[in-house]
Amino acid sequence: MSVSFDSYKTFYYVARLGSFTEAAKALYVTQPTVTHAIQMLEQELDCVLFQRSRKGVSLTPEAAMLYEHVRAACEHIFEAENALKAKKKLLEGQVRIGASETTLHFFLLPFLKEFKTLHPGVKIKVSNSSTPTALAALRSGHIDFAILVMRPGYKGAFLPQDKFSVTRLAGFQDIFIAGNDFSDLAGRSVTPGELCGYPFICMEPGTVTRQFLDDFLLQFHLAVSPDIELATTDLITPMAANNLGVGFVPRAFARSALEEGSVFQIRLTETVPEREICVISRTDTPLSLAGNAFLRLFSDFAEPSCIKKDCR
Repeated sequence: MSVSFDSYKTFYYVARLGSFTEAAKALYVTQPTVTHAIQMLEQELDCVLFQRSRKGVSLTPEAAMLYEHVRAACEHIFEAENALKAKKKLLEGQVRIGASETTLHFFLLPFLKEFKTLHPGVKIKVSNSSTPTALAALRSGHIDFAILVMRPGYKGAFLPQDKFSVTRLAGFQDIFIAGNDFSDLAGRSVTPGELCGYPFICMEPGTVTRQFLDDFLLQFHLAVSPDIELATTDLITPMAANNLGVGFVPRAFARSALEEGSVFQIRLTETVPEREICVISRTDTPLSLAGNAFLRLFSDFAEPSCIKKDCR
């Protein structure tokens, strides 16, 4: 027995509305089409389904039992269709984003606001974590994509089996800062070797920012032994302002303190390379409609030099 869903759908509407004519209107077909469909279904099931009278049609006892099952199935399918239509129109859905501290505070927030304005019914889940943790979540499918700070060339960030697309969105600069008690470092060029003789405030080992600092100093055969190690970037500037040491931070985290004069930027003889804010997604798993809609917000923002690469 291979009864089509359309046959059961016709049966559902006739039974629910109690009329072949009303069922035809609901299905946008002619009444003879409905009549023929029910006749074919009765032949297929070898069972009379409707008793006809002047008042309309009523279910036979056998059809009443069948209707309970067909009703549940049809309404479940209709519900799924409506949910799909809502997702396609972005009336509902969810976007799961992994973000580092820097990208969340100084890049992602305006895009979150714009997306919620455009699609208020779509839920946004943001996981604020370190770059390694966010990449692990991307591999496991716990987030849709990540907005992260990446080192130039993405050295060491990915595993050999990773199938990631990386798009550069913006660049930013890390700087060395200090409070007024370290005024002997102000207004002149300082070598990396001289700087390493001062107390340091920086991120703890295992973070991308700390690895970036260590690699920068290593090219001059230097290593830093911090006096203070922190788990979050936002604490470095206040500690530098309180003269606890030389801080290494993205410029955005120190902007207010620089303007207020509570810290100053140390001018180094060597250039600290620029780092990149990138969106990273998987190439082996399709994004949801909501996820794709969010990424489209970056299309006008991405720098002309942005690239996509398959990191395998």
